[in-house]
Amino acid sequence: MELINVDINDGVATITLDDPARRNAVTLEMCDQLDQAVTELEANTGVNSMVITGAPPAFCAGADLTHLGDSAEEGLLAIYEGFLRVGRSPLPSIAAVNGAAVGAGMNLALICDVRLAGRSARFDDRFLNLGIHPGGGHTWMFQNICGPQATMAAVVFSQVMDGEEAARVGLAHQVYDDDELLDAAQAMAAKASSVPRDLVLKAKQTIQDIRWVTSQRAAVDHELGPQAWSTRQPAFQEQLAKLKARISSSS
Repeated sequence: MELINVDINDGVATITLDDPARRNAVTLEMCDQLDQAVTELEANTGVNSMVITGAPPAFCAGADLTHLGDSAEEGLLAIYEGFLRVGRSPLPSIAAVNGAAVGAGMNLALICDVRLAGRSARFDDRFLNLGIHPGGGHTWMFQNICGPQATMAAVVFSQVMDGEEAARVGLAHQVYDDDELLDAAQAMAAKASSVPRDLVLKAKQTIQDIRWVTSQRAAVDHELGPQAWSTRQPAFQEQLAKLKARISSSS
């Protein structure tokens, strides 16, 4: 059964979790298909970015914890592998949260580089209400995005956020009417497809790595190598030649 649909258009891959009868709950089979889809997209040099969404009415209703088996640790790691695979990808990712994102479904949204929310989005932590501790790096990701107060409100005090509230606390970058959400996410993703793929991947890697840099000087040094590399690439050389031609024609 196909639980993941992939559509590629203008360098943007839209990955749709497609098990609406189960509100796109994460199963081991879905994790395997998501892993395979991301691996294939990384090998496709015509793809610069990913949009991840869910087949209505939900984004992702969390993990099917009946797959835990005899070893809780191994079962949890297996069920988390789907969203962790998205997080390991060098391709920039946008979560288009079009409905409920619950538990591990929130993890899938959190691990994407940007989150856009529909007005009917529901960010529902729910781990504690199910009698289980948050996992998969949930509290670390949440806190790095929104800070400790919003994380406590959601995790410990069970605050459920709609799209507007998620945008207010910084969990979502922007909020859209539901019927505009996917188009907006794809339009944003397409901007990463209008520039060279290698440059996009290097920029994402730098943004991820530089979080651990502790000074302005170290940040300058960290960016120096990739920036110098970019000046030697054809795309920059073409832009430089155009600039020189404009200067020459105006003088």
